[in-house]
Amino acid sequence: MGPYVAQVLGDFGKDQDQKEGMCIVKSFTTQELGLVLGVYSKDKDDDIPQFTNAGENFNKSGPPLKAGKTRTFYGLHQDFPSVVVVGLGKRSAGFDDQENWDEGKENIRAAVAAGCRQVQDLELPSVEVDPCGDAQAAAEGAMLGLYEFDDLKQKKKVAVSAKLYGSGDQQAWEKGVLFASGQNLARQLMESPANEMTPTRFAAIIEKNLKSASSKTEVHIRPKSWIEEQEMGSFLSVAKGSEEPPVFLEIHYTGSPNTSEAPLVFVGKGITFD
Repeated sequence: MGPYVAQVLGDFGKDQDQKEGMCIVKSFTTQELGLVLGVYSKDKDDDIPQFTNAGENFNKSGPPLKAGKTRTFYGLHQDFPSVVVVGLGKRSAGFDDQENWDEGKENIRAAVAAGCRQVQDLELPSVEVDPCGDAQAAAEGAMLGLYEFDDLKQKKKVAVSAKLYGSGDQQAWEKGVLFASGQNLARQLMESPANEMTPTRFAAIIEKNLKSASSKTEVHIRPKSWIEEQEMGSFLSVAKGSEEPPVFLEIHYTGSPNTSEAPLVFVGKGITFD
C-alpha cells in the first residue's frame, strides 16, 4: 500500500464499504469524471502486483485483482473522484496459438470494457482510460464495453464519452475507436428488430456510414428491378414473404496499393424475412 493511499484509507476508514472484488470509499466531490487504470497480476507467487505506468500513481490497497475484475475507489484524487482499477492478467501473457489471438491484448480489451461499464453504472458522463501498454486494445475495449443497444428502451443508460488518459499513443487510440465503431455498427444492425431494420433502411445506414468513411469506397444499392434482371430467383422467392421490397447491397473498396492482385469478394446475408 502506498503511503498516500494508506493515509486516505485511514482517514476515511469509517466510511469504507468492503465488497467482493471492490473497495469503496465515499466521495467528497461533485465532479463527474471517471478514470480506468490497469494493474497486472503476479507472474510468480512471490511477485507483487504490477501497475501500468499510469496505474503506478494510484497504488491501491486490497487483494490482487484477477484478470477482468474491477475495484472502485472514490475521493482519492481531486481530478478523478471515481477511479476504477482493472485486472489485466499477467504481463507475460503472449500469443495463444490454439485460440489464434494475442492474449495480452484480449486481456486489456476485456478489463477496460469492465472498467468502463463500472463507470457507466456510476452514471458518470466521461471517463479517461489508461492505455495499459496498448492504446488500440484499450480503445477497443472501452468502446465495445460502453455500447448499449437501447434504441427501443424508454430508460436508457448514461452515454459515456471515453478518451485516452495522459499523452500516450493518440493515433493508436483513434485506430482502436475506429475498429470498435465498425463492430458496434454491426451489432446495431444485428440487434435491431426486423420490422425496424428493413432492407431499405439497412442499405441507407450502410451507405451513410461507408461513403463518409473513405473516398475509395463505393456503395451500390440494387433495387428489386435489378434483382429480377439478374434472375436471382431464390432471393426473390424468399423476399415474397415480406411486404418490404428486397435490396441487394454491394460495397466496393478500391484502396488496395497493389492493383495487380486479384480482388477479394466477401458475401454476407442480411435477412428481414426467411
